Amino acid sequence: MSCGNHHETPCDEVLARVYTYLDGELDQGGCGEVRQHLDECGPCLREYGLEEAVKKLVNKSCGCEQAPTDLRAKVLGRIEEICGEIKSSGGADKAESV
Repeated sequence: MSCGNHHETPCDEVLARVYTYLDGELDQGGCGEVRQHLDECGPCLREYGLEEAVKKLVNKSCGCEQAPTDLRAKVLGRIEEICGEIKSSGGADKAESV
């Protein structure tokens, strides 16, 4: 996804780091880049808001239960696999078909 405007940090890069940002796992520089981009880019801010709402809903629905280690590893492995496929196929626009 891209809004069509030039940003110091591209839209697809910001959106790829949304969950890392939401989880507080980015360093200060990365957080600053994401925050600055979200301040400038309405489409990415809306996408961020959607991802934040999904994360809160999932946390509310199953926040008390710890996922089994093997399930967590499988899910994370599949996410990495899909991200690799998206990158090799030409970008985030292909993510919608996954």
